[in-house]
Amino acid sequence: MRRVVVTGLGALTPIGNNVQEFADGLKQGLSGAAGITHFDASSFKTRFACEVKNIDMTQFIDAREVRRLDKFTQYALVAAAEAVEDSGLDLSLIDLDRTGVIWGSGVGGLRSLEQEIEENTNVEIPRYNPFMIPKMIADIAPGHISIKYGLRGVNFGTVSACASATHAFICALDCIRLGRADIVVSGGSEAAVLRAGIGGFSSMKALSQRNDDPSTASRPFDKDRDGFVLGEGAACLILEEYEHARKRGAKIYAELSGGAMTADAYHITAPHPEGKGASQVMRLTLQDARMNLETVDYINVHGTSTPLGDVAELKAIAEVFGDHAFKLSISSTKSMTGHLLGASGAIEAVAAILALKDQFVPPTINHFTDDPEIDSRFNLTFSEAQEKTLNIVLSNTFGFGGHNACVIFKKL
Repeated sequence: MRRVVVTGLGALTPIGNNVQEFADGLKQGLSGAAGITHFDASSFKTRFACEVKNIDMTQFIDAREVRRLDKFTQYALVAAAEAVEDSGLDLSLIDLDRTGVIWGSGVGGLRSLEQEIEENTNVEIPRYNPFMIPKMIADIAPGHISIKYGLRGVNFGTVSACASATHAFICALDCIRLGRADIVVSGGSEAAVLRAGIGGFSSMKALSQRNDDPSTASRPFDKDRDGFVLGEGAACLILEEYEHARKRGAKIYAELSGGAMTADAYHITAPHPEGKGASQVMRLTLQDARMNLETVDYINVHGTSTPLGDVAELKAIAEVFGDHAFKLSISSTKSMTGHLLGASGAIEAVAAILALKDQFVPPTINHFTDDPEIDSRFNLTFSEAQEKTLNIVLSNTFGFGGHNACVIFKKL
């Protein structure tokens, strides 16, 4: 099968509005959590989130178009633009019929739907915006990216809750391996910090309620973790067939060596307590990449800061890796960025690739109290980034519905 490499990166995150800012935030252990500014959250049990900050979208997108796009699509276009520029692609010299877009989002244009319902409830004559449907459907982001750049190859959206972007990468990997495309612009975006998003997850008791200290609320693996912190943003990879990238003299960040997908088949929101689906997806990813488990240096875990999920994932890692589980590095960058839902796999893939590029392990911040249910032999990279020689990095994402997806990146 043909090899697939990463030749461009883009990121719009709660701790940095481009890849370099994001990298700096990861190394510094920044928290992106703060009080919600997108709407009045004073009546909610959770009143904070990890929002994208200090950005004027009209600097990137025409003001008229901004009004016609949900934020999740706006975020997608910003991240994709950075990745395309970073890749050095000359669109006049590549085959646009063999260049596609595969993009993930868990909830798509939820804000657009919420707004239309608010404006058309209890009125005599409802007047729905003609852009409502094109703004809210989750597959519209890859559509807009393809239209902007004239990319006529494979084009669709993946929707699998928090595994959406990782599923997008695996689909892109397979398309290039099988010769259906030479280049795929792939990633994920989410913009669910709104009344319905906060209210819905809060009613499930999934969110942290640490309103007195938001910056320390996302605390994966800590004994006193009380739920995740909702985040927003986007990230993008330019995935390209290896020989195609070499011929055009592209810089190569890493090889996307393998990926796999499984299901827990257990519960709609809770992970399997023994991490059965999670352990299987990691095994299959290593098998797909034709790699031995001892070669993995770092795992960017799903690590959402929920009582059940964090323990189950570490059980799965211990089952798969045995003694090597205590030699490799582990961290949850959600401690800094919050949980970007369908965009999680994208932002965490960029974090994994930056770790390979700069030879460091991003930290798991906000650790205060050891959890007796967690084996102390795990290196969870608490508090500060660690310099380390890295060659192979695994990235895990798990979604509501029991969806599991995992990818592995290799330094070239």
